[in-house]
Amino acid sequence: MSTNNETVIIFDTTLRDGEQSPGCSMNTDEKIEVAKALVELGVDIIEAGFPIASPGDFEAVQRIARECGAQTTICGLARSRKDDIDRARDALMDAEKKRIHVFLATSSIHREHKLGMDKAQIVDTAVEMVARAKEYCDDIEFSPEDAARTELDFLCEVVEKTIAAGATTVNIPDTVGYATPSHYYNVISTLKNEVPNIDQAIISTHCHNDLGLAVANSLSAVEAGARQIECTMNGLGERAGNAALEEVVMALRTRHDYYGINTNINTQRLHPVSQLVSRITGMKVQRNKAIVGQNAFAHEAGIHQHGMLKERTTYEIMRPQDIGLTGTNLVLGKHSGRHAFRDRVDQLGYKIDDETFQKVFDGFITLADKKKEIFDSDITALIESQKTDFEAHWVLNSFHTSAGTGMIPTATVELQHDEEEPVSDAATGDGPVDAVFRALERIVGIEARLEDYDVRSISSGKDAQGEVIVEISYLGRKYHGRAISTDIIEASTRAYLHALNRAWSDRDSKPAEREKANL
Repeated sequence: MSTNNETVIIFDTTLRDGEQSPGCSMNTDEKIEVAKALVELGVDIIEAGFPIASPGDFEAVQRIARECGAQTTICGLARSRKDDIDRARDALMDAEKKRIHVFLATSSIHREHKLGMDKAQIVDTAVEMVARAKEYCDDIEFSPEDAARTELDFLCEVVEKTIAAGATTVNIPDTVGYATPSHYYNVISTLKNEVPNIDQAIISTHCHNDLGLAVANSLSAVEAGARQIECTMNGLGERAGNAALEEVVMALRTRHDYYGINTNINTQRLHPVSQLVSRITGMKVQRNKAIVGQNAFAHEAGIHQHGMLKERTTYEIMRPQDIGLTGTNLVLGKHSGRHAFRDRVDQLGYKIDDETFQKVFDGFITLADKKKEIFDSDITALIESQKTDFEAHWVLNSFHTSAGTGMIPTATVELQHDEEEPVSDAATGDGPVDAVFRALERIVGIEARLEDYDVRSISSGKDAQGEVIVEISYLGRKYHGRAISTDIIEASTRAYLHALNRAWSDRDSKPAEREKANL
């Protein structure tokens, strides 16, 4: 346990491990947007990607290094191979602050079944590759993949020798989420006590959530002496995900009396960044998700409400505003002025240019004609809806649906394609939404498979805005679309067109061969 008010390093791997969540891939522009948000959030290190995995990954790491590498350390991942390390070096070339992260599996399962290497070969390879990376970069991290299932004496040997070869951080991955808090505490404690040169490197955690213990294990490791936590926004990652950044940060802050550990995170940016990542990846945050879920600060039980009215701390250990969630209604209407609206946007933590602000304000005035109450969540949704990650070649001009008992649902849609004449078509379906989707596909010329269709209310009340998120697959790739409206059929139409536009933009490209790294 720390008694010195120390600071733990927050290493965000949303853009690398988080992006490996099924259906959560991001293009380069989307990664840049998330990276800039992570800089504002205050993360110490951004693992921007796996440069050798694909040309797209290389470009993303390179651009993030150029655009964010002066404010935050940018990290590139590499297997213990010369080509991987050289590719990471090239991608990080323009970053002022950079790190190369080298990994190699060490557990007996991986040695026997994946690598076909014995212990001596593992040690020799790890030492050689860390030394090679050290020639290009002073800041080197080494990860013995599947460390939690590696024999402790061998793990100590690998850690000691890679530190001697130049590793400044040693990351101890619980690759398959196998560890428990006491088990993981023992692993970190053993390294602290048995590795003679451990004081020359920072011990890091990287915990997966297969048993729902990623955050608990990470915090247990901090108690044992780890001073870096690898995590992702919203807990994204392979399979059940990784330790959630917002959870470990708020746990350390809320229980500072116990841990005595600080972070450099601007916690008031947690909710906006969570929403941004959710929008870009299409991965909805579950309602009861800790810290950033819709229900995280909701109280319905009468005894809870009574206690809250008497004293907030009876049932709340954190304040909504601590994570950037005001939770209040916006007492403004269609006659409200621009200055009052701008002030509210600023309070919500958004910095938008004048052109975007005007579009959001116009949307607010239109919405105020439809709704009696405007909530902060409505304003947030309007702002987020203005953020586009590509040029929309097809734009919705109008649509009409007809459906009812004993009728065949039909939809007529008119789209504008770039500067060409508007195109109209009609289709029937199992319902009005299905009919709209079919009509859109007929016009755009893309026959996609609908993988997921999700509808939720942005706020409360019968006149609430609805958010629709769709996921489609086309030519082996998945694309997300998102839209909001008080008319759920309109939101569905715009969301599906959003996804089709993404597929349209990629229609001439071939599916990329992409390596994955599972730490």
